[in-house]
Amino acid sequence: MEIASPFMEAAEAVVEAGGDDLNLCFSCGVCTGSCPWNLVRSFSPRLLIHQAQLGLVELDREEIWLCTSCDTCVKRCPRGVNLIDVMRAMRRIGVQWRAVPESLRLTLANLGGVGNPFGEAREKRADWAQGLGVKAFTRETELLLFPCCTPAYDPIAKVAAVALVKILKAAEVDFGILGTPENCCGESARKAGDEPLFQSLAKGNIETFTQKGVKKILTLSPHCYHTFKNEYPELGLEDVEVVHYTQYVLDLVRSGRLKLSKALGRRVTYHDPCYLGRHNDIYDEPRELLRSIPGLELVEMADYRENSLCCGGGGGRIWMETKREERFTEVRINQALEVGADILAVACPYCYINLQDSLVTMGKEDVLQIKDISELVAEAI
Repeated sequence: MEIASPFMEAAEAVVEAGGDDLNLCFSCGVCTGSCPWNLVRSFSPRLLIHQAQLGLVELDREEIWLCTSCDTCVKRCPRGVNLIDVMRAMRRIGVQWRAVPESLRLTLANLGGVGNPFGEAREKRADWAQGLGVKAFTRETELLLFPCCTPAYDPIAKVAAVALVKILKAAEVDFGILGTPENCCGESARKAGDEPLFQSLAKGNIETFTQKGVKKILTLSPHCYHTFKNEYPELGLEDVEVVHYTQYVLDLVRSGRLKLSKALGRRVTYHDPCYLGRHNDIYDEPRELLRSIPGLELVEMADYRENSLCCGGGGGRIWMETKREERFTEVRINQALEVGADILAVACPYCYINLQDSLVTMGKEDVLQIKDISELVAEAI
């Protein structure tokens, strides 16, 4: 009996949408065995890819929107399949056919309307810095601080941006912010499959950076860092250095421009963000920065560095609801408690938000704190 799929056009559409690696997959299952979703529920990327190869792509399936783009499967795939690109290709088709989860649809609409995922007015973008003495960036300014939409608009996440300002001022760094002209970096839009929206946001930022004479960008978010450094150049960003704040602040400490003299006396474990670690191979700088704080004891959790557990916020998932029993962050908090940590340190706004939320829902605020590395450094000044 001959079995054939009548939907091979769908498979071809996935390839045309950017999923060039689709046909490299030989269904070994390493991706499924590596995917963090299988710690909390059943999810088979291998099956999804195989169905896509056969043209059996159902755009309204939840599985298409589960990928957090954590990069674990990509790093481990024996065939070099970039599963993130394949998932993004399927999502691009989903965007074209309006088969997008409702919460994500609202986020994309906000990004297209006012340049940020929260739907807040552009004029409020610099409100987080009120009273901090932060100047507007000009051509003469050495460093552009790009805070990310989340610290700019979310009152919980803004503590990291405020702490970073304290650090830069203590080291007498010449820096400024753009405020209203800034767009979201667009990373969530691209990973969610809305490529035209990503390019619109990116080109708007590139035009602003060029007009303002930006030569060096300091990012708070690994997602902004990755996007500016690795994706904007293909759209025309040239001669601009991009640095994550953990790298920059460590250089300030090494050079003696920043003195850390206050002992914290805390047991800290560090959560590697996917877009800082696996995507950009930045593992040592955050740890060295933490070790430079007097009295701080750094301990490692079960899953760390290249094996770090995703917080669940990448790939646009930060804007989608995840059932409590399916949150990776609950697993992560338990790992931190297992090593006796007082503080779970992060270096990403998405990780901060997700872990903070789970800490509250688990009722563990009395035994563990979630802090951005910038907060700990600021406390040690």
